[in-house]
Parts: sequence; C-alpha cells; structure tokens
Amino acid sequence: MSRVLVVDDDASVRTVIAQALRRAGHDVMTADSLSAAGRALASGAPDVLVTDVVLPDGDGLDHARRVAERFPDLPVIVLSARNTLSTAVRATEAGAYEYLPKPFDLDALTLAVAAAAARRGERTEQVWAEEEGGLPLLGRSPAMQAVYRVIARVVGTDLTVLVTGESGTGKELVARALHDLGPRRAAPFVAINMAAIPRELIEAELFGYERGAFTGAAQRTAGRFEQAAGGTLFLDEIGDMPLEAQTRLLRVLQQGEFSPVGAPRPVKADVRIVAATNRDLAAQVTQGAFREDLFYRLNVVPIALPPLRERRDDAGLLARHFLEGAAAQGLPRRHLAPDAADVLALHDWPGNVRELENLMRRLAVLSRDEVIGADTVRVMLGGATEEAELSLDTAVRLLIERIERSEPAVLESGELYDRVLAEVERPLIAAMLQRHGGNQLRAAKALGLNRNTLKKRMDSLGITPRM
Repeated sequence: MSRVLVVDDDASVRTVIAQALRRAGHDVMTADSLSAAGRALASGAPDVLVTDVVLPDGDGLDHARRVAERFPDLPVIVLSARNTLSTAVRATEAGAYEYLPKPFDLDALTLAVAAAAARRGERTEQVWAEEEGGLPLLGRSPAMQAVYRVIARVVGTDLTVLVTGESGTGKELVARALHDLGPRRAAPFVAINMAAIPRELIEAELFGYERGAFTGAAQRTAGRFEQAAGGTLFLDEIGDMPLEAQTRLLRVLQQGEFSPVGAPRPVKADVRIVAATNRDLAAQVTQGAFREDLFYRLNVVPIALPPLRERRDDAGLLARHFLEGAAAQGLPRRHLAPDAADVLALHDWPGNVRELENLMRRLAVLSRDEVIGADTVRVMLGGATEEAELSLDTAVRLLIERIERSEPAVLESGELYDRVLAEVERPLIAAMLQRHGGNQLRAAKALGLNRNTLKKRMDSLGITPRM
C-alpha cells in the first residue's frame, strides 16, 4: 500500500481524488494549502505527491520544485486548470513525474499514481530554464493537452521528432516550441520546405557546396545543416523528399556527419532534427515511395497534431489570439462576441488553424463593428456553419461554456443541471411551435406532451404562441 498526499484547495476535488485512490488501495492524506502540505511532509514523505498549481498561499509548481530538492525520490503529479503548454513545460521543469490538466480522468490519475509509486526513485531530469509567455501553441482541449505533454517530456533532449498533421495545423510551431524551450535555443532555428526545392538542388541546399564544385558554384556556400549548427533543423514536408535525397539524409542521421558537394572531408552534423509531413509516411513506405529505415530514424518521437475540427472548443481562444496579433500589427482592434465564438466552433475548418487566422485578419479589416458578432462571422464564412455537423457532446460543452460566461456562480451553486435543461427546453418548444405554424396541439404531439402541459411550460418560459 502506498501513501499519497493530495494537495488541492477545492474540498470536493480532494474528496473525489481521495475516494478514488483509497478504492485503489492507497493510504491517502489531504491538504488544502501549501502550509498544510508542509506539515504533512514534515511528518514523513509520502510515496507520491499529487498537487494543484493554484493554491491560496502560493504556487504549487514552485512548491513541487522545493519538494524535489528536499525529497529527490518523491514523484510529483501536477494537476492544473491552467492547461497551457507553458504549464506543462513548467511542471516538467519542476521535476514533475506527470502532468494532468483539469478536468482530469480519475482512471488516468489512478493509473498515474500507481505507476509513480511503482517507479519511485525515477525523476524527470531538469534540463532547461524557465520560459514564460510568448508561446505560440494555444488550446485547452484534451487533444492539445496530449501534445503539450509530449513536448514537455522531449523538449530538453536531442531526440528526433516527427510532427504529423493536416496542412495548417501548426507543425512548424511545434518545431519552434521544441527549439525555443530547449537547451539549443541560443543557436539557429533553420527551416526548409522539402517540397519547394527542385530535385537536382536538394543535396546542395541541405549540405552546401565548395567553390567550383559544379558549374555556377562561384563561392563556397553553407547548406542548411551547417547554417543550423548547434541548433535545430526543421525539415518540413519530408514526405515529398525524392528517394535519392532520402538516402543521403539517412546516411547523415546514421553517421552524424555530412559532406558538402565538392568538399574533401565530411563535416560533423551538430543539429537536432525535427521533421514534419501531412502525408501518411507509413503508407508511403508500403508503396515504396519512402525509405523504411529513414522513416524509423525520423519517427523516434511522433507528435500528431489534431485538426481544428477535432478541437472545436479551441476555436474561440485561437480567434481572440489572432485578433490581438492583428491589432499588434496595426490592423483595427476588434473583439469577438461569445456567440461569434460559438459559430466558429461549428465550422469544419478544412484549412485548420491557418484558415482561422486568415479569417480573423479579414474580419479585423472588414468588420465595421469593434465587437464581432455571430452574424458577421456567418456572413464571412458564407453560411457554411449553418450546415456543419455538430456532435451532441460539442453542443453540450458549448452550452455549458455559455452559461459559465453569463452566470459563473451557476457551476458552484449546484444548479447547473436545471439550468442546462432550461436552456434546452425553451428553444426546443419554440422550434416545434414554429415548425407547426404556432399550432399548439401539433407541437405538443411532436414533443410527446399533452396540450395542457405544453401550455404550462410555455407560460413558465415566457413563450408566446406566435413564436
């Protein structure tokens, strides 16, 4: 049986976690503040520490760092509602064994505690300095939280990373985050699009050439590997690389050195490789269009970026970020209304985050109003959102977010269930009345109610027969 200390200022969260961990066979202590946690630790270190970040008397991550110094073998699991890449990186930086964004899955937390207790003594090495603000990746959806966690775990290493995802999902942003937050950040970040280079120039572009190496080589020119020395080389659209160039790249990755065209001796390759593609490389390997050995060399750490349609809840957050960015570049300052964010969440975004960014820049220029409303967004999208397919889960999440924005206290009052039902009931009755031309008898039949019950509900909700 393992001893677990749970630190969270929310009594209901502490209770739920404690009950789940006790059912799993752990001995659980709880604390509602850093000072209370300190007293618990003074009585003897537990096997696992589970802590929130925002606590009434301090920062849980700073506390986790101090705990790691005092108890280097104590695994720390960090929970946070501030589910951003910055938090994930800070948690790993503080020596956290695991980071789970709120709301978290109890089963995932229970498994993490069990694994941490079993592997006590192992601790994530702190390998980079604190980096705050200006992070390019945004999103609080579970899909993006998974991306943040992978980045946080590998950012301090030189492991090769393969980023996959549809066009416009932000693959280069992942590469830049790995560079800017890692130990190579003082050295160059060099990006090259493999699809944009003519086949016959790829070798010279990657590895450079000596003067006189070929006709037109008037002077020595450094290739991208040399330009990125000490830093990160980002190979975008790696799936479009010709087979003969793949062979040369594989040799560099295997031997750790490259030969500029016409050079008498090879040069050491001191770079971290991050590759990206919107293609299915495994399928290309099967088809003989991509070398299997190169695929495995590149796919050491895979990071799959989700399309925006799979993280619709992030659309509003991203849109506001892009509007702020447009204003910083001199475009008119605009703000996004809550109902406009709901419309954005319904769009399928075939162009992903890049399409959303372009839309926000157009709206910043063309919108006449300082606050951009839902109708303006619909017009700019050409009405596409009206036909978008919306899952029930997404609709409920959007409704809860709207209620939270207008009435934050509802989530703490225990009235959320009744509030959500009330929000759904009114438009449902109104829609049926409208469909049946205001005929209450037909509307009641469609709803499965008797006419008197419908009339009572209409009076209660303030719905007139003409709606």
